[in-house]
Amino acid sequence: GCVVKAIEEFVDEANVADLLNTQEIDGVIDCCDQVRAKAAIAAWAQQHGKPVVAVGAAGGKTRPQLVEVADLAEVTHDPLLAQLRYRLRKHHRAARDGKKMGVVCVFSREAVAPPDASCMLAGEGDGSLNCHGYGSVVAVTATFGQCAAGWVLDKIAGVSS
Repeated sequence: GCVVKAIEEFVDEANVADLLNTQEIDGVIDCCDQVRAKAAIAAWAQQHGKPVVAVGAAGGKTRPQLVEVADLAEVTHDPLLAQLRYRLRKHHRAARDGKKMGVVCVFSREAVAPPDASCMLAGEGDGSLNCHGYGSVVAVTATFGQCAAGWVLDKIAGVSS
């Protein structure tokens, strides 16, 4: 009975409402790497009372057993989600002072491991924090995705977390 509608478009502040308002949405999983898009998605979901889970940066992380799910106010060790928190507070009046923000995140407190110098010399990766820059491990990215999907399914089913 589950219908997944993947939107294969680049989301931005200008088109988020058009892309998401055309769908019957029970929950939103945000897996993009652009902080402006992440903020637009989170703000839209909050305005429309839809559960939203934002997936953090997996690049440079190698230990899937350290993946966590928590409110954005509690996230550490993730520069992408730190930027999201800043942007939501600055532009969307999100909660401050450690109060829950209503945006659940999948992230890891594992320190980011920089790419091996030999990879950079060989032209592999660009040194940025995204998966292409720092590299990614499928066990970590898969765990991030499974945690996000599981959280949304629990919300839709009314399972408290």
